[in-house]
Amino acid sequence: MMRSSKRSLFQKNVMLSLLSLIMMYPVFWWIGASLKTNEEMSRPGLFPEQPMWSNFIDGWTAIPGFTFTHFYLNTFQLIIGVLLTSIVACSLTAFAFARLDFPLRGLWFSILLLTLMLPHQVTMVPQYVMFNGWGWVDTFLPFIVPHTLAGGIGGSFFVYLLVQFIRGIPKELDESAKMDGCSWFGIYWRIVLPLTKPALVTVAIYCFLWNWDDFLGHLIYINSVDKYTVGLALRMFVDSQSSVPWGQLLAMSLLSIVPSVLIFFLAQRHFVEGITAGSVKG
Repeated sequence: MMRSSKRSLFQKNVMLSLLSLIMMYPVFWWIGASLKTNEEMSRPGLFPEQPMWSNFIDGWTAIPGFTFTHFYLNTFQLIIGVLLTSIVACSLTAFAFARLDFPLRGLWFSILLLTLMLPHQVTMVPQYVMFNGWGWVDTFLPFIVPHTLAGGIGGSFFVYLLVQFIRGIPKELDESAKMDGCSWFGIYWRIVLPLTKPALVTVAIYCFLWNWDDFLGHLIYINSVDKYTVGLALRMFVDSQSSVPWGQLLAMSLLSIVPSVLIFFLAQRHFVEGITAGSVKG
């Protein structure tokens, strides 16, 4: 029985390893292609005989007048603003839905859940017309300001996630804090917020990834090259009037995923806790 169990486990591991290699093949090709010249792109072989490490250096300074350092700083500036406003606004909104008793609370929460089913394409044009009328186009305000109202990308989902997490915190802690003279804001700041750290980390990871990958939103609202994010800068490599330096483009796109990968793996433990914490009731 033990030999049969070990053999079955070994076979499963081999099969999973093979499937993993198949799934990772596009990534291996991506890495190899980032080290090739344009002439080598159509040749067979995963990796070039003579890797062109200069693709990373040349690609970093390929856009006249700018380096990718400038575009990374723009992207981080935008995302930090979105992260801070999202965490504050969504946690306050979730605390109100989970702990406070106010008129039509159930109705407003139902409307919040309904917005999860509303495609972004439905609100894209009205939002652009509104923000353009306010003079916000070609600024970072269309990304940051909506998050102050628990809106923006994933705002409703973040509130729902935090509400479910806060509901799992015993209300006896609130009652004890009230007996000590703590206000509702004090309960939120001193008790609920520290206990929701795993969920807040989950919100931060999702918010970072979704806004880092939001090429369409950046394309719509950002027009000036000096305000371009990394995704828009990569688009500038593709010019229909000249040859595209594919090696440099793939090298820069490879570097563009490094922050997302690092943040996910560094915060993976908190991410898993935030996702699973509200799923078990005891």
